[in-house]
Amino acid sequence: MRSRPIRTAVAGIVIAGFALGMGGCSADAGSGKTRLDFFQFKGEALEDFNEIIAAFEADNPDIDVVQNQVADSETLIRTLLVKDRTPDVITLNANGNFGKLAEAGVFYDFTDEPVLGTINPGVQDILADLGTHNGEVNSLGYVNNANGIIYNRAIFEEEGLEVPETWDELIALCDTLVDRGITPFATSLAENWTAMPSWNGIGAYYAQDGFFDEMRAEGDTVGEGSGASFEAEFPEAMQRQAQLFEYSQDGYRGASYDDSTSLFANGEAAMMLQGIWALSPVKAVNPDIDAAIFPYPVPEDPADRMLVSGVDVTVTMARETPHREEALRFIEYLFRPDVIEEFAASQTMVPSVTEAELSDDPALQSIAPYFDDAKITGFIDHQVPTAIPLTGVVQQFLYDGDTDGALGTLDNEWRKVAARAITPKQED
Repeated sequence: MRSRPIRTAVAGIVIAGFALGMGGCSADAGSGKTRLDFFQFKGEALEDFNEIIAAFEADNPDIDVVQNQVADSETLIRTLLVKDRTPDVITLNANGNFGKLAEAGVFYDFTDEPVLGTINPGVQDILADLGTHNGEVNSLGYVNNANGIIYNRAIFEEEGLEVPETWDELIALCDTLVDRGITPFATSLAENWTAMPSWNGIGAYYAQDGFFDEMRAEGDTVGEGSGASFEAEFPEAMQRQAQLFEYSQDGYRGASYDDSTSLFANGEAAMMLQGIWALSPVKAVNPDIDAAIFPYPVPEDPADRMLVSGVDVTVTMARETPHREEALRFIEYLFRPDVIEEFAASQTMVPSVTEAELSDDPALQSIAPYFDDAKITGFIDHQVPTAIPLTGVVQQFLYDGDTDGALGTLDNEWRKVAARAITPKQED
């Protein structure tokens, strides 16, 4: 295990035909106003952004912001980039695909923009780990999610239980719950992605100190005897993940995500191996549930615990937009503390701006210290090439328990992908 902790540190009108909507991209409106095309990927944020745009336009009558929200945003943004039709202002989910786009040099460099100084450095570190163009700041983190162990605070209080700070304490907690007839974890494996939150939450500790940089450097030589490999670094991480799933409800392998969230919502399990996004379906079943989150307590020293967090929405702009001043004005408005506070609260997310107030939601309040102290780190599956069937491998492992087989498959798939293409990070 690599032990050194690091400080990694929308109702509005949607343009139905995006091609038509983009036809006037970066053009001045007939009224003499500047039109900004706002590419927005998050469907559930459509209303929130429409409200922000209306308020911004009221304060900036010389600018029209046209929000274009589409379902398959990752495919469409690549198409627009290839056609040299990059939108003025862009929101994306900060994942591995975003990192590749950033490396391509199509996004603006915010290094010298004052707005950068208002953002939690740990959030920007997560973006930088995904990819940049020659070390530039190519995007600004807007709101973050959180991945950890969700727990029912009422059950903990009724049973006199404390939040565990070490792995041994977590296992002891699970044993205590079992002894008292309480299911420790509501989990599911019917959909393969539900295996990933815990893999990310535990595995993050084993992927520190440049693990994925070493993996990229090794390329098609990853494996036995190489400087880095899944087989060498991840056996304990996989075994610990499997250990937690053993404390699940009966029939969890065939249970769906909705099954697990309903189980937790109804108080039939004390915890969930999920992220903050799971609280929406949980509260749809039980609006009054009192739930909070703690990070996976993997390190021996509780002070070394980190919260795995992803930049759920990141904001950037076209490097060559003809409306740089107007685009920056809109972005600066987005990052006003009062604006981002309201957006983050609506989305149950953590705002990136350090001066912004966090929602009083108990789940958000429980993770605030990790953001305040920049003890956050990114989702490690974002570092794994999409051609590698990671989610399927992890799901299968949780079915059969074959640690060596799972890790050997991951290393073999990494070698195959590396042999087909050299990534920009390998060339640097």
